[in-house]
Amino acid sequence: MSGTELLEPDRIEGAPHPRDTVRLIGQGAAEAAFLDAFTGGRMHHGWLITGPRGVGKATLAWSVARFLLTRPAAAEGAGLFGAAPAPDSLAVPADHPVARRMAAQSEPGLFVLRRGPNDKGNALSAEIRVDDVRRLKSFFALSSAEGGRRVVIVDTADEMNTSAANALLKLLEEPPANATLLLVSHSPARLLPTIRSRCRELRLGPLGPAEMAEALAQAGQDDSQGAALAELSGGSVGEAIRLARNDGLALYADLVALLAGHPRLDRMRLLKFAESTAGRGAEGRFDLVLRLIELALARLARTGATGTPPPEAAAGEAALLTRLAPDAAAARLWAEAAQDLIARARQGRAVNLDPASLILDTVLRLDETAGRLAA
Repeated sequence: MSGTELLEPDRIEGAPHPRDTVRLIGQGAAEAAFLDAFTGGRMHHGWLITGPRGVGKATLAWSVARFLLTRPAAAEGAGLFGAAPAPDSLAVPADHPVARRMAAQSEPGLFVLRRGPNDKGNALSAEIRVDDVRRLKSFFALSSAEGGRRVVIVDTADEMNTSAANALLKLLEEPPANATLLLVSHSPARLLPTIRSRCRELRLGPLGPAEMAEALAQAGQDDSQGAALAELSGGSVGEAIRLARNDGLALYADLVALLAGHPRLDRMRLLKFAESTAGRGAEGRFDLVLRLIELALARLARTGATGTPPPEAAAGEAALLTRLAPDAAAARLWAEAAQDLIARARQGRAVNLDPASLILDTVLRLDETAGRLAA
């Protein structure tokens, strides 16, 4: 098993690690596609698992790895199951020896390729490097004596530098016997075309409100706000957990209440809102508020373009969106404002301008936009 014991770059703070996630939720189509290939004798040695961040790609990779490592290397094709029914799920009992070893990070048939420590050993490297990929040679050499399957999870393939990507490509071009490589990717277009062409893709989609509530409950989070979190997170469980842990719903409700005053803002309320993003330890809050402003602008543009507001993520939001974005012309104006204002705020943050001033300036410029629309 690879990876550092001190740091895990593939873990979302506040959520179980994908290896400990009991069940994949909301991605039945991808699970069925893999099982169909397995039982039909059409297994590919390389699988590219794609989709937005936080929708279960790593959980699927671990589920597939667990499933494969509990099957003999020859167990592919429906005919090989004899009288027994072909598997219709990736589920493996928690007390299975493979499941236990994977939970303990001691399964010899599994290698997890991810960012390791930097040269000083005091933080994670910014990328997966070629030396990390070269460790696969030792893994395959040692595990070949055991026979059976070998599985590699790459999480994420997007983080490989050019040399690492080329080294992995050689493995995809000439895979060892009984080896399966599972590449997790948020942005497959950034990968080498030759890597993409040598993998079969499993694409995962966003979760709906009911699936989000179920996934949050499984992750030990409050599931009562599943619908609102599904809206604000774009159906990403990972993003929903980040929002929940950082009072994102309350912040968004405050933002909606503030914007409801457009084009005549409550200046004292705005000042209090902006000042909450400043001070020691508030860096994350500034980034979150900026993301929420960007999201609100996107929802405004969507409302104007479609003529229908999305499901509410905060009380009074639908009326606000409809009033401020009544038509396609307003949609274009809000979309242009989003591109300009968010870029200005991020640039200001990059040069260490005061966060409160940046938020204040951003919202005041939004007020100006609302005023132009009202006129």
